[in-house]
Amino acid sequence: MDFLAEQVTSDGGALLLDLADRKLGLTEALAAAVHDRRQQSKVRHPVEELVRQRIYAIALGYSDCNDFDHLRKDPVLRMLHGKSLNSDSLLGSQPTLSRLENSVTRADLFRMGQALADRAVLSARKKYGKKVKLITLDLDPTVDPTHGQQQLTLFNGHYDSWCYLPLPAFMSFDDHPEMHLFACLLRPGNARATLGAIGILKRILPRLRKAFPKARVRVRLDGGFATPEMFDYLDSCRRLEYLVSMPKNSRLETLAEPLMKRIRRESKCTGETTNIFGEVSYAARSWRKERRVVVKAEMVCAEGKDPRDNARFVVTNMRHGPENLYQLYRDRGECENRIKELKQGVEMDRTSCTSFLANQFRVLLSSAAMMLFQEIRYAARGTSCERAQAGTIRLRLLKIGAQIVESVRRLIIHAPKAYPWLKEFRVIARRLRPKPA
Repeated sequence: MDFLAEQVTSDGGALLLDLADRKLGLTEALAAAVHDRRQQSKVRHPVEELVRQRIYAIALGYSDCNDFDHLRKDPVLRMLHGKSLNSDSLLGSQPTLSRLENSVTRADLFRMGQALADRAVLSARKKYGKKVKLITLDLDPTVDPTHGQQQLTLFNGHYDSWCYLPLPAFMSFDDHPEMHLFACLLRPGNARATLGAIGILKRILPRLRKAFPKARVRVRLDGGFATPEMFDYLDSCRRLEYLVSMPKNSRLETLAEPLMKRIRRESKCTGETTNIFGEVSYAARSWRKERRVVVKAEMVCAEGKDPRDNARFVVTNMRHGPENLYQLYRDRGECENRIKELKQGVEMDRTSCTSFLANQFRVLLSSAAMMLFQEIRYAARGTSCERAQAGTIRLRLLKIGAQIVESVRRLIIHAPKAYPWLKEFRVIARRLRPKPA
């Protein structure tokens, strides 16, 4: 075995990333949000090139800047950045990328967050058109354990670790299965659940109203968001439905007791887990008014264990029946799978920079990489990859051994004849490529 072949890459499928990126206009929009403070006469690598470089690398599984000690020579990445393979022109080095990460300001990050949301809404408008009837927004905080001296990494007693608490936000349309990422906010380890949530909603709702004027908007949140400020904001928004989990307390348990008594009798007769649904009107002392609360009264029976009560509560302004409403709330569980994909597929939790702002920049780059995967997944509809997660898409469609040959007039990519996912690759590439003018 020898290692003499030239211009060979293991990431030949990165062409799909480039097609998806150019269709979304994603890295161009994100780079435009970053103010380049370098002396332009000394600049060799524009901001757009560096941003694209990092996003493509994250999508290909290279989440750290150190990877570019070797990746900067990779032929397919050089080709996608307009570098001639017959020249000595390389991609940005690790120090160059690290300087970019540590140079961004709060204003840069705010504009990048806006650009990410704009691209997500624009992409959804092109996919689903104006006839969308329902848009569902899901916000769910997650934990990002830290193991260094990062700024604002603080101890969180609930998770029993030093951590950050990122807040990803997703939107879905009618019955389409994809939950589109449109925002991801990095927060300190001791942040309350609602920190930044109202700001995210304030930014996205006007964009959705403009793009989908006839659609209803529904917000689903877990119990950490059940605060007076959040409910007052949700009630103040026109044509906005909401389902918010409510942590149990003694007053709610008292109101739910008639349902619990009934379910205990039924469960005692059957010996099986049983539940029923109802509703009550409730107002906490800090609330300005009473609100409708859906109650799931459940008695859990497990072999070898004593039966136990399991009452759950969801605050809503919707008019459906209690059981239907609770099922609508339960559907937000898919959000957890998307968060796992963010962590395992694009390593959103690789927040190892000392600077908090640099770590937020990394989170936004990982979010952009996830948006590229979602664009590829949409293009894969009707194929065996239509529900594949980011890691599977990378393995099947991006990790292709290839040799690149450059001539005066063109570039030719030679891929293996035995490539097993050729049919899917061709379908996706055809759907992603630009339409003829």
